[in-house]
Amino acid sequence: MLEPLLIVYLVLLGLCTGFLAGLLGIGGGMIMVPFITAILTARGVSPDLAVKVAIATSMSTIVFTSISSLRAHHKRGAVRWDIVRGLAPGIVLGAAVASVGVFAALKGAWLALFFALFVSFSATQMLLDKKPKPSRGLPGKAGQLGAGSVIGFLSGLVGAGGGFVSVPFMTWCNVLIHQAVATSAALGLPIALANTVGYVVAGQGVDGLPPGSVGYVFVPALVVIAAASVLMAPWGVKAAHALPVKSLKRVFASVLYLLASYMVWKALSI
Repeated sequence: MLEPLLIVYLVLLGLCTGFLAGLLGIGGGMIMVPFITAILTARGVSPDLAVKVAIATSMSTIVFTSISSLRAHHKRGAVRWDIVRGLAPGIVLGAAVASVGVFAALKGAWLALFFALFVSFSATQMLLDKKPKPSRGLPGKAGQLGAGSVIGFLSGLVGAGGGFVSVPFMTWCNVLIHQAVATSAALGLPIALANTVGYVVAGQGVDGLPPGSVGYVFVPALVVIAAASVLMAPWGVKAAHALPVKSLKRVFASVLYLLASYMVWKALSI
């Protein structure tokens, strides 16, 4: 059982991540990982294992957050379903490789550093606001399969919904930022489902997991955070469609830089 004060913290975390999921299309995972890591470490879980459980648990909550955020974006007609169909097969493939194989083999410190590097790169691309060539578009089927595999693989390693890679990728291909955020929310569902199954499989028989875990997924935290985030995601969607393009990009980049900095510090302290 979770302590009442801990439940309050998890509810607040779920509300914040749900709002950001709708606002930025990032699934909220990049917010959850640092906080869940801190919570688990305080409960006596080893720091290295705490990072892995936090990544797996945050990813599993994205299953629920992405559905709520997706419904709100879809009602506004902002989701590019053609892109979802092109990227989803590769996402499932990349996620399976990451969550079942590489994730279990890597140490928590390396996962944290890996997270920080790619988040920083994505933030810089957004902040610079480089204009893509007018003639540039999305790649063909093979290119989208490859891009989806990279998105799914990176998401599986860091426990995020993929928005930190998919949104910059889509805007680079001349997809409007609001459509990119909405489509990223839709892509969060196959990313989360595929990776969660992988984390459950990879975590079987691992010693030191917190009570209530199924594989690497800490179920009590999953339930509380998911319930709160689903309620808040539609409000983030409203804010996303109300903000101008440049402001949305600045918000996106600022959040990513903060999270990258924290994860570098965490990696060095493990």
